[in-house]
Amino acid sequence: MSTTVSGSPTSVSPEPSAGRRVAGPRRSRNGSAPAMNWVALRMLTGDRSKYLGLIFAIAFSTFLIAQQSSLFLVIMNRTRSVILDVPDANVWIMAPATRYIDEVFALKDSDLDRVRSVPGVSWAVPFFKGSASAVALDGNFRQVLLLGVDDASLAGAPEPRRMILGSVENLRDPDAVLVDQAGYHFFYPGQPLELGKTLEMNDHRAKIEGIVNASVNFNSQPIFYTRYSQAIAFVGSQRKLMSFVLAKSAPGVPLSEVTSRIAAQTGLQANTSDDFGTKTILYYIRNTAIAGAIGITVFIAILVGTVVAGQTFYMFTLENLKQFGALKAIGTTNGRIVRMIMMQAVLVGAVGFGVGIGMDTAFFVALSHKEPTRDFVLFWQTITLAGGLELLIVLVASLASIRKVLVLEPAIVFRG
Repeated sequence: MSTTVSGSPTSVSPEPSAGRRVAGPRRSRNGSAPAMNWVALRMLTGDRSKYLGLIFAIAFSTFLIAQQSSLFLVIMNRTRSVILDVPDANVWIMAPATRYIDEVFALKDSDLDRVRSVPGVSWAVPFFKGSASAVALDGNFRQVLLLGVDDASLAGAPEPRRMILGSVENLRDPDAVLVDQAGYHFFYPGQPLELGKTLEMNDHRAKIEGIVNASVNFNSQPIFYTRYSQAIAFVGSQRKLMSFVLAKSAPGVPLSEVTSRIAAQTGLQANTSDDFGTKTILYYIRNTAIAGAIGITVFIAILVGTVVAGQTFYMFTLENLKQFGALKAIGTTNGRIVRMIMMQAVLVGAVGFGVGIGMDTAFFVALSHKEPTRDFVLFWQTITLAGGLELLIVLVASLASIRKVLVLEPAIVFRG
């Protein structure tokens, strides 16, 4: 259609028909993600008591899981402390039926020569592990762990870096012994570390010529090191006294091949240091109640976290049904609401996990400064375990809430 104005033709566009929408920028029915996340956060923290209850449940569960798992690893590591403190040898030879480090069946002196004759063995030395009764001058006494190392090479003695006072070479002196720091403080409580003190060991004189930072053993006994011949003198004469043979594989020869050769040619059991340590740990797991007791505690922690967090989170959802209904009434999709609930669950889990690990850190730092618990540490493996379990807990806790919201009718917002 055209008209003439002042003699000039002008084109006029037709008017839009009734009911026709004018094109414009489209607006998302779900709203922007940051805005919806902000709404979810405000809903979560609106009731401070329930929010803090959720945080506490997750934090307490995290604390117990990481703490008990780390204590389990510490205790199991103590069972192989003697093996860990012998850095020189990488092969342990013992009686065929031996199952763990504390089960000793003495070997014959000729077994040492038989091991030395095996191809692939660089060197082999005797090693004594037993107990003795040590008595201080004031009458204070205790059963101690006595370790006898090779007289000539001192193989089996602590590393020099572990010496607090004195030197490993001091073991060559007559009646010389090295004692761990905890043992020294037991026999001489409240006294400063000092060399030259004497005590009686099985009616024999023993002179402290060194103080060692030894690993804590499973029974928390004082640890004494001395020469093999001196250890034999301390415990008395018997037909067989050699507890183990320590050996070192020759360069370039695989450890597995050396242990197989020793077992085949001598009839004795030969294990690498790592394998013998693992066998010792597995023995205590299978034959003691330690694993079961700690496992029950971890299970209770998981159960408490799941039940308490799940119930609290479900109650939080019920109290906010009208808000979720309003969101659905204005066009928010189920997918967006599910993401909001998951964001709430993950946020609560992350904060609770951080608080729980912080509590664990404070716990282990406080204990690490005391002598009986100086080896208590928080392992990264247990932190990872706790994190994975807490993620599972918050996901399980949010499932019931998600189901309740998905079947929610938007009309609930208009009801009284």
